[in-house]
Formats: sequence, C-alpha cells, structure tokens
Amino acid sequence: MSHYHNLTVSEIALLEGNGCTCDDWSRVRVAHPFHADRVRNVVFSGDVTIDVLDGTFELPGGLRRTSCISSVTLHNVSVGRGCFINRVANYIANYRIADGVYIDNVERMVATLDSTYGVGTRVSVLNETGGRDVPIYPRLSAQVAYLIAMYRRHSEMVDSLCAMVDREAESLRGTPGIVGYGTRIINTGTIENVSMGPCTHIDGATRLSNGTITSTPEAPVSVGDNVIAEGFILASGSSLADGVVLHHCFVGQATSLAHLFSGHDSLFFANCACENGEAAAIFGGPFTVTMHKSSLLIAGMFSFLNAGSGSNQSNHMYKLGPIHQGVVERGSKTTSDSYILWPAKIGAFTLVMGRHVTHPDTSSLPFSYLIENNGTSFLVPGVNLKSVGTIRDAQKWPKRDRRTDPDRLDLINFNLLSPFTVQKMLGGIELLTEIETLAGVTGRHFTYQSMTIEARALRRGREYYALALDKFMGNSLLSRLRGDYALTDEAIREALRPTSADGAGDWIDAGGMIAPRAMIETLCADIASGAVSTLAEVEARLRSIHDRYYDLEWTWVAEHLPRWCGKSWDELTAADVAVLVGRWKDSVVNLDRQLYNDAKKEFSLVSRVGFGVDGVEGDKDRDFEQVRGQFHSDPFVTMVLRHIDEKTALGDALLARLA
Repeated sequence: MSHYHNLTVSEIALLEGNGCTCDDWSRVRVAHPFHADRVRNVVFSGDVTIDVLDGTFELPGGLRRTSCISSVTLHNVSVGRGCFINRVANYIANYRIADGVYIDNVERMVATLDSTYGVGTRVSVLNETGGRDVPIYPRLSAQVAYLIAMYRRHSEMVDSLCAMVDREAESLRGTPGIVGYGTRIINTGTIENVSMGPCTHIDGATRLSNGTITSTPEAPVSVGDNVIAEGFILASGSSLADGVVLHHCFVGQATSLAHLFSGHDSLFFANCACENGEAAAIFGGPFTVTMHKSSLLIAGMFSFLNAGSGSNQSNHMYKLGPIHQGVVERGSKTTSDSYILWPAKIGAFTLVMGRHVTHPDTSSLPFSYLIENNGTSFLVPGVNLKSVGTIRDAQKWPKRDRRTDPDRLDLINFNLLSPFTVQKMLGGIELLTEIETLAGVTGRHFTYQSMTIEARALRRGREYYALALDKFMGNSLLSRLRGDYALTDEAIREALRPTSADGAGDWIDAGGMIAPRAMIETLCADIASGAVSTLAEVEARLRSIHDRYYDLEWTWVAEHLPRWCGKSWDELTAADVAVLVGRWKDSVVNLDRQLYNDAKKEFSLVSRVGFGVDGVEGDKDRDFEQVRGQFHSDPFVTMVLRHIDEKTALGDALLARLA
C-alpha cells in the first residue's frame, strides 16, 4: 500500500502553477513519488487522496496516454494508482476510485451518501400495481426471486427474505461510491449513486442513477451509447447498448439488452437477450429472448422463451386496472403477431400461434401447439415432442450459456425431460383419456379449458406422451444400471434402491431450477422460522438441492415405476428390465425417426422457393445446396442418425449383460 503524505510547500506551488486550486491544501494527501506535473486545472474540495500517477493506457487506434488528473473538480475522492481522469465538466464527489481507472469526457459523477446504490429497490413484477414486489441485490438469483414473487402464500418467508435484502441495503447507506479497478468511463453524461465493480466499461451512456454494476475481470459489464438506467443492478457479464432505457430492473449474468429496448419493473436473469421491443413487469427467467420491434412482454413469467415479432399480451381488462398476470412455462415459443389475454397459463414447450382471448390453461398438457383458427383456440397435445425446433432448442441452450464468471448465480437445469415435465405427461395421458371418455370416443372434437382438441390430435398426443414417458423412464433406469457387473435380480434391485427419500412427490420449475416441491416448501419453512437467516444460507440450500438433481430424480422415478411398468423397483427381475429396455429402445428410435422426418420437410421443394433467382432449370437446386447443404449431410440430421445408433448400441449392450 502506498504511503500518503501531506503536500509540501513546493508541491502546492507546482499545483497552483498548473492551474489547481483548493480552499484547504492540508486535506489533500498524495503518495510518493508525486508527479505534480500530471495534475492540471483541478479544483480540490474536502478530503482527497492521490496515489502514484504512473500508469499508461493504450486506446483503440494505438493512441497511448499516461496517467494524469486534469480539468476536473474532486470532492471527497480517493484516486488509485495509475489512473487517468480528464475533462469532467461538472465534478466527481464521494467516490473511491481504484487502480488503473480511465475516466474521460464525463458530465458528472456523484454519490450523495444517502443512497443504497440500487440495492433494495422494489421491482413490481407480474402485477404492475404491486403485490409481488422483489427487492433486488447484487447476488439475486432467479430462484430467490421466484420464492419472493411467487410464494406469497408463505408471507412470513417472504417478509424474512425481504428483510435480509433490506439489511444489506442499509449497510450501504452513507458509504462512498466505488469505481472498481480497470474501469473505463468515456463520453458519458451523469452518473449518480452508481457503484461499479472491476473492469466496468461505460462508453457513451446518457444517465445512470441509483445502481450497482457487479462487473468482474472474468465477466466485465458493458454499458454503451445513449443508455438510461435508474434503480438497477447489472450482474457480471451483462451488457446494455444502443439506447436501452431501464427503470427498476435487475439484469442477470451474461444478459444482453440492446437496440432501443426498454423495460420497467422487470427481472432479466442469466442469458436473456432482448432487443427493439419492450418489457413491463416481467419475470424474465433464464434465456428469455425477444428480438423484434412491436413485441411487448408484459406482466408474465417466462423462461427459455423465444418471442416472435409482434408478440403481445394484455394485463388490463379495463376494470380494476393492470392486475392480471400470466405464466408461460419453460421452452415455449410465440409466433409472429401472437397475442394472449391474461390471465392465462401456457404449458412447457408449447408453441403459441394466433390470438387467444379466452384465458387458456394448457399447463397440464406440455409440448403442445396452441393455435387460433377463426377465433377458436385449438390445442394439439404433445406434438412438439416430434418437432426439430424443440430438440434444437434443448441442444443450443447449454451451448449458448455465455456466463464466464465462475461464480454463477442462477441455478439452471437444461433437461428437456425431467420430473417436472414427465409428471405432467403422466397426468396428461390420464386427462386426455378422461376427456375422451366423458365426451364419447366417437366424438370428432372435444372441449377443454375453453379450447378445442380434435379427436385425432387427442389420440396422437396420448401416443407422444407415452413414447416420451418410455424414453425418460428408460434413460433414468439405464443410468442406474451402468457398469460391468453381472445383472442378477439381486444386483438390479440393489442398483435401483433409492439413496434418499428426498425427491418424491410433485416437482416444480423454480426460475430455471427443477426441484421437488417438498424440498422447496421445507426451505420456505426454515426461512420463516429463522433456521435459515442469511441470504448466503438461502443460496447454499438452493445450490445443494440443484446439485443433487440426478439423485433426487431417481427417487421420483422409483416412486412412479408402478405406474409405468406395474412393478416397484424392489420387484423387478432381469427379465422385467429386458422388456423395459426394449420399450425404451423403441421409444427412442420412434421419436428420432419422427424428428428425422420433420427435419426432412426443411429440404422439400416448397423450402426451395426463392432460391435460384434469375437462373435456368436446375439452378434452384444447386443454389439451395450451396446455401443450405444436402439433407443427409445436415449436422442435425447426422446427429439424429448418430443418436439412433448410439442408443441402440447402449440398449443392446445392456440386454447382453442381462442375458
């Protein structure tokens, strides 16, 4: 640590000769060696410390600059080693500036000492009039926000969590603002009550107020041209650019907001990508994506969403105000110009097309199409299980996890099939059978939750669910029987013995984390009772549940084996397992073949319309192949075929061990 000393008479004379002024030079302290020639036209006020000005900066284009402080007023500021501060039109007040910071052409930077830097700001998600407010803080995860916003029935738990955040906020009141080491602030307007972590990059922002930027060297935060943000927290690796406007928002790790996007009272967790459109009071779980103009996400909870152009929802029926909300479960898509009138609940991995105004609830029938035709909402259950788009999405999400910070806040489960979705398909099979029985098996269409299901779609949906059930249960069974030991009846039952009672019962999707409801309820009770009393303890408990996923999954599978195959785990024999492996192989190959056929449609003659412009006969096919390639060499197609071979070989190997 550098040693600071009061200015000598000669140093003061040098500073005054360089155009510097101060009412009380005794309150200015500097480190040795002090380069007085690098301090020019500075007005000093209050307590100011300056470390050694010995740094150099290389700017784009190759321009090099040496550390200096010039053309600025400093009030109660400490300046770290090797900093460059130049052309601050108004002043910098109450900031602790770390080493290697570069500040040039800024209007004003002030911390008023009565701020909490955005921590504790209430974000009115889902209900614009309040009732689900989430107080934000730097380590907020989608899971903690989910508990606060969605578990209002546990009022004592919610109050305890909010109190923990408020205590963290109050600990910041009266403290100076922080500019972390290696930060660069260039060509920016007003920065008021904003604390910045290391390596923050702000270039061209218009106004930032009351916020915290938790940048890190591994995952820097970027704020670009014309950005306006108030009452915010930006997590590591996030970026705002091109005229983004935010009011009371949390922006999660590796989330990108750009191109005139605006949002108020919204939470955007890890890997969201939002451009051009607008968000109002949304809970944007991981991988919420909206990229088009005229798209409005409002008063809804989303995750792994792909919103098409012009996607809209309404939360106001012009009676008691904007009080309605909606839930779109993970993995869903909304097509261009789709519309949903809240309240509504859309099941996981559902495609929404058209306008839906009768408040549909498809949560019991995931992997469906919800399509409007002449004002009627038609539901096609399970059909998304054979869609290339669904599988492609499931594969791309892990690859598009852009978080480079090793400390990942959001707990994300990428599995397409899990107890959360499979329990719905189990119930969906029974529900579709019940609908058919009540209405009569000879009916041509059926009514469910203000939607219409055609008879053929109902029966096919039941088949899709059965195939997916066989695939998931078989996958879990095979994973328990891995190894090279002899698969006797006793060895099978020992391998299938659940290692924990945790995992039984219903499962939920808590903001991207798939977990047993009972374990979340227990955590809620412990928070309410004070057994879990800090945010760090809450985070640790949630992470423990997440890390145990596969162990807990097997407990759920073991519980539901009788519904699937008619026997419990401790009754299965080698012969039973052989039959189940055969069912699993058939389901995997069947679903993969349907994916293969769905992919083939992308190479049909219709798909070639628009290719071969101005060409002669045959040019269309040649142009198409140059751009899109050939069907049999398409990466997705070859992946599907390889998957069939690999899973077939895996099943055959297990059958050989059983034999």
